[in-house]
Amino acid sequence: MKEEFIELLKSTKREGVDEIINFLEKTDFFKAPASTRFHGNYEGGLLEHSMKVYEILKHKVKNSVIDINVGDDTLIIVALLHDICKANYYKVDFRNAKNERGEWEKVPYYTVDDTIPYGHGEKSVMMITEYMKLTSEEKYCIRWHMGFTEPKELYGTISLAYKKYPLALLMHEADLEATYFYNV
Repeated sequence: MKEEFIELLKSTKREGVDEIINFLEKTDFFKAPASTRFHGNYEGGLLEHSMKVYEILKHKVKNSVIDINVGDDTLIIVALLHDICKANYYKVDFRNAKNERGEWEKVPYYTVDDTIPYGHGEKSVMMITEYMKLTSEEKYCIRWHMGFTEPKELYGTISLAYKKYPLALLMHEADLEATYFYNV
């Protein structure tokens, strides 16, 4: 799956793509979980989640009730890199839990170690733009992929963003579907 992810990114031929791949290779991105407990909370979960979001987003754009006129490179970039902010974000810690025999033992679990506290979508945009240019539409898609899980004070802004760039709404839906339909 890692090879497919890298080949998809390279296929965009976007300036800076090799640099972003080099960055990802130096992080835990390809082994990181997608979350601590909600979805994809296992080694490689983030990679699997990103690939599933891409698959769903492609399908949603192709079958959209309105014309979403974007290139494949945009779909690849927003889907595969929307959660780049989770690179080097989780760490393994240990806690005590009872095993099947009722005995206490130390078990591993994922916890958050946020060394760059800059939000979620906006942090991903910031990290990507250190290596490659994004179009305005790509920035909106990545920034607002969390949709209405953002604080309610931002709902008006999110609505405006989705009206301006319908692909951003489809990106949010793809992220939700990957999370809740596929648990990745």
